Amino acid sequence: MDPVRNPYAPGAGQRPPELAGRDAELTTFDVMLERISRGRPERSVVLTGLRGVGKTVLLNAMRSAAVRRGWGTGKLEARPDQTIRRPLAAALHLAVRELAGRNDDEAAHVLGVVKSFAQRDSTAAKGRPWQPGIDVPAVPGRADSGDIETDLVELFSDVAGLAGDTGHGVAVFIDEMQDLGPDDVSALCAACHEISQQALPLVVVGAGLPHLPAVLSASKSYSERLFRYTRIDRLDRSAADIALRAPARDEDADFTDEALAAMYEATGGYPYFVQAYGKVAWDGAPRSPITAADIAVAAPEAEAELAVGFFGSRFERATPAEREYLRAMADVADPGAATDAVPTAGVAESLGRPPSALSAARDGLLKKGLVYSGQRGLIAFTVPHFGRYLRAQEV
Repeated sequence: MDPVRNPYAPGAGQRPPELAGRDAELTTFDVMLERISRGRPERSVVLTGLRGVGKTVLLNAMRSAAVRRGWGTGKLEARPDQTIRRPLAAALHLAVRELAGRNDDEAAHVLGVVKSFAQRDSTAAKGRPWQPGIDVPAVPGRADSGDIETDLVELFSDVAGLAGDTGHGVAVFIDEMQDLGPDDVSALCAACHEISQQALPLVVVGAGLPHLPAVLSASKSYSERLFRYTRIDRLDRSAADIALRAPARDEDADFTDEALAAMYEATGGYPYFVQAYGKVAWDGAPRSPITAADIAVAAPEAEAELAVGFFGSRFERATPAEREYLRAMADVADPGAATDAVPTAGVAESLGRPPSALSAARDGLLKKGLVYSGQRGLIAFTVPHFGRYLRAQEV
């Protein structure tokens, strides 16, 4: 098989050649955009799921849908070591510029508000406010109080007002949303609540790990009703087959039915794995159609590559104590279960220590995004098949 024509794309956030299994989410988003454009009430959106299920890809596809409708859009990636002011100001700067040609004077005023909001970044060096690169004067007295909740409400109101005047909307996309700080989460919920009450055309679309709803709920109790929550999971068998077969056929190649069955067994339907195994299988197959025998040859190479780049890079970030905790989680987990979630008490029992003695390691893994706790007393890997990887390493 010609490697130059290999259609598969196992990259972080890289759109696959065939975005299979996400039609329902995209259709729902299109309906939401149309409803907001018509002044109908709608909620902001939160996508949750494990790493490798395609949350970022779907986020980008939704952004493209908003752009096609003439909406102003901006995207940011939350980081635990950074407040929301700078990245959000940059995202809204872009969104307002996309709307600016329809109302230049009002857009200039709103950009001034964005600049005022950005310059109140408390992490800037004392006496040297950060300059966000917005070529208009800051608007004093608007979104610059220093209280993030007050400022974010005012900022969203002004940006949404501009969008409404142009007959369009604004969509803000936030990846890794679980990494926002507590004050920023609270402010974001309050701002979304205010925008929703005023029926203004601004929507936030967030994506994060499975425990993101719990993070939002802990900040504002009404967040359970504020967002439309969508769980992004692995592909079912038919969608996984399409994700492999459609790109192959576009290149005048194909998989046998037995090869597709073997691929689903190996990948579990997780989109990143589908692309990773598909790429290796294509490069290794001598001819089309790709057979189950070709998959058997390709699987060890794909697993070795994932062991270094996908699993190993994460494992290396952990301290020795954290690695011990991860291995214990893998030992306690049931390999045949649908989830890797295990009781924290079981992990402690496996290591022969009281749970309190393991709290530092567990907290470190939570902060690094290697595990999450979706339910009190349970802990799970954020990466699918991570337990299988750790068990294989011990053999």
